Amino acid sequence: MTEEYEIEKLNPRKNPYTKRLKKQVTISIDQEVIDYFKQLSEQSGLPYQTLMNLYLLDCANHKRQLQLTWS
Repeated sequence: MTEEYEIEKLNPRKNPYTKRLKKQVTISIDQEVIDYFKQLSEQSGLPYQTLMNLYLLDCANHKRQLQLTWS
């Protein structure tokens, strides 16, 4: 190993996965929602947190709006 490296000669490249990095957040979710996704998890074989992320990502990608009315 050399004591110094010439950074310009190393040919650095960008990480191709930087757009897909996840961020950990704290969020309060009702137990029945967690139970629902855990049930889906058992059926699909995917972790429930992955299913929740995929669902929210689909909502974001399709710009879904919540249709909610109070009675």
